[in-house]
Amino acid sequence: MKVLVIGAGNMGLTYATGMSKSKLLKKRNIMVLDKSKEKLEEVGKIAYFDAIDKIEDCVPQADIIFLAVKPYHAEELFERMKKLVNPEQLFISIMAGVTINFIQESLGIKKVVRAMPNLPAQVGKGLTSYVSAEEVSRLELFMVEGLLDTTGKSLRVKNEKFIDASTGISGSGPAYVFYFMQSMMEAALQMGFSENVSKVLVSQTFTGAVELFNQNNLNPDTWMEMVASKGGTTRAALDSMEDNNVNELIKEAAFAAFGRAVELGEEY
Repeated sequence: MKVLVIGAGNMGLTYATGMSKSKLLKKRNIMVLDKSKEKLEEVGKIAYFDAIDKIEDCVPQADIIFLAVKPYHAEELFERMKKLVNPEQLFISIMAGVTINFIQESLGIKKVVRAMPNLPAQVGKGLTSYVSAEEVSRLELFMVEGLLDTTGKSLRVKNEKFIDASTGISGSGPAYVFYFMQSMMEAALQMGFSENVSKVLVSQTFTGAVELFNQNNLNPDTWMEMVASKGGTTRAALDSMEDNNVNELIKEAAFAAFGRAVELGEEY
């Protein structure tokens, strides 16, 4: 099985690197296509990738084609690809907002998987939600899941609406966490801690809290109650968040990302 990754950006190379460790693939079975000479030089230094700059030299040879370009490049790319693809090839797209139907009609093919990854995939802790066209077989879905899992975990969802919804939660979610971390680090600095100490205080707090959450079946409300005692410091902080409607603002932010994902999808 030969895989082609189109787009040597951060996520394209993240998945190429992850898939190179998969037992489903042999060494040198991953091709990476990009029009940037600088990117291809970077790719060429990686022993197990074939760096390619001509679309004609790789698309016809691929069994699975991983579409990892920016959405606004989709139409131009598909125009160049259309005469080179065949109906047996499987396409996996991580292009935000680009629908399965648009890919099918643009390329004249049927086997399409649409996926939404997130940034922690770069360290093997990602979450990729995905949905497939009906024409993708169970065996092919098994292979897709195996490849996506090389960067963390994958989650199959019912339809493309949930791809847009997962964009608002897991896709954009790391930025919400970083936003909260930045605010806590700024508070720590204002309290007199150094930048390095502030980073350790915040990062270890997040790491520990997530680990507690993952290793138990308790919900976040229960954990908050375990930390917060009546009249104590944590209760003061939580009361402040409630008074400032932080809960609703976070949900509004997630729905804003969801809404924008839907808008992008209407363009394709």
